[in-house]
Amino acid sequence: MSARAVSLSHAGWRTFLGKRTMLVAGASILLFFILMAVFAPLIAPYDPILQDGSARLQAPSLPHPFGTDNFGRDILSRIIWGARIDLQIAFIGVVFPFVIGTIVGTVAGFFGGIVDAVFMRIVDIILAFPFLVLMLSIITILGPGLSSFYIAMALVGWVSYARLIRAQILVLKNNDYAVAAVSLGFGRMRIMFRHLLPNAIAGSIVFSMSDAVLVLLSGAAVSYLGLGVQPPVAEWGVMVAEGQSFITTAWWITLFPGLSIVCLAFGFSILGDALGELLGVHE
Repeated sequence: MSARAVSLSHAGWRTFLGKRTMLVAGASILLFFILMAVFAPLIAPYDPILQDGSARLQAPSLPHPFGTDNFGRDILSRIIWGARIDLQIAFIGVVFPFVIGTIVGTVAGFFGGIVDAVFMRIVDIILAFPFLVLMLSIITILGPGLSSFYIAMALVGWVSYARLIRAQILVLKNNDYAVAAVSLGFGRMRIMFRHLLPNAIAGSIVFSMSDAVLVLLSGAAVSYLGLGVQPPVAEWGVMVAEGQSFITTAWWITLFPGLSIVCLAFGFSILGDALGELLGVHE
């Protein structure tokens, strides 16, 4: 084997190890938060909504490692319990747009013509409005709460998945195996969802990881504005909002939930990048 071939082999191996390291790191971060959420009742040292007037605004200490808020509630316990809500936001806020967008994109790309034109005009109309403004408008109409947030995400967030899937289907439906399936008389549903979609969905799966970051930050922003999770439920965006009045005197109230949001978003981000590299989506 030539020196050049050995060098290329070593470079490829290092690249693979780098991708694997990113994948493991991202998955480990997500697993950490998932386990924290699942075992919250066992590992949280205090009741997350229990108020203690004698422990108000205590700085980080041994009894309260992350300090307490203006109601005397333990910040660490609220972060642990808040992981349940924020993971739920990231998951549900992605699943419904993913499913809707996948179906719409597959149908539009496969049938083309007027079907494609109608769906893409709907996509263009939605994209004509700023994402956050449109989402906040829908939540305002429906009323504050997580249900309104999920509905708004489903109504607005599906367009990106639809465009990704449609673009892939338009290419794949002209491949030999798709043409052969049509020649053999297979039904349209079978061709779309058993032959084309499995080969087109990798890009959307990778995008869903990045989209989870957007959903997580949007959920935190909506809660910060008082339109999402309502107090006294422990949620990181709510905690940041509650601590803004004490940012100069009790910095820990906003710092630790803010870091939790950043860490979870970072986990989704590097996991998405690693999946994209391993699946060849970015290449």
